[in-house]
Amino acid sequence: MPELPEVETIARGLQRQIAGDVIESVWIGSKPEPLKSSAREIARTLEGAQIIAVRRVGKHLVFDLRRQPGNLSQPVRRSTKKAARMANAAKKEISGARGTLGRRTETAQWIVHLGMTGSMLIALPETAIPPHTHAIATLRSGRELRFVDPRRFGRLQVRHGDGFAATGREPLDVGMEIFAALFRGRNTPIKSALLNQKLLAGIGNIYADESLFRAGIRPRRRAASLTRAELLRLYEAVQQVLNEAIAAGGSSVSDYVNAEGEAGLFQFELRVYGREAEPCAVCGAPVRRIVIAGRSSHWCAQCQK
Repeated sequence: MPELPEVETIARGLQRQIAGDVIESVWIGSKPEPLKSSAREIARTLEGAQIIAVRRVGKHLVFDLRRQPGNLSQPVRRSTKKAARMANAAKKEISGARGTLGRRTETAQWIVHLGMTGSMLIALPETAIPPHTHAIATLRSGRELRFVDPRRFGRLQVRHGDGFAATGREPLDVGMEIFAALFRGRNTPIKSALLNQKLLAGIGNIYADESLFRAGIRPRRRAASLTRAELLRLYEAVQQVLNEAIAAGGSSVSDYVNAEGEAGLFQFELRVYGREAEPCAVCGAPVRRIVIAGRSSHWCAQCQK
């Protein structure tokens, strides 16, 4: 967690609310684990940048930025969570001055991986700052964008230009023929293949289990053993499950909330994930749990072959 539907939900919420806004100042906490780029580089890239768009790439949030070259930002402050707010007035003056320079703009990207417990929250400055907040971007609109991650598996990085891409295929865009080719000749369990981000970007434990159940395929089946008919069922199940989960705002089975701090609803539609020993919704047999490559897998021995 969060997986593709949760990250897509967050990206859509952020796009709706903050696209076009400008990052005035940045505060970054003292914990080193979330930083894939240095704190200084993150601050210099973000401060004064306009958020052109927010989108999902695999399990990553990507903020497309437009900024003036030669950012004038000061060294990043990491001592207190109020430091970014204190610099707002000065940053506004600097931003206004930049707008009159007429220099060419350059593009950059702020890339956020939410890890297992990360969230990106839009909040007013007077709202209490949650524990485990590792970064705050203060926006020109007066709001704050806060990165919160209790377990610190999430990552923050910046890139100049627009070259970030997922290593695997996008599950919601890939065609059936390419989807089937991804698993051809692979002797790994189909559950492991679905979780392989180099094949499909964004599918995690929850939606792999749910897709395999709807397709009637047991998770330990070797990917290479699947017939074309079974691969077609799996392809359709993946599309169906992911789109239904996005429509429901994701699954809140742990810490996940959207950009407004609201829980998702798809957890009420889960048919096997997290339902060990409960009766299968289709046949009534108890849902089983096994471990495949260190990951829990939930399935029905009667419905999945």
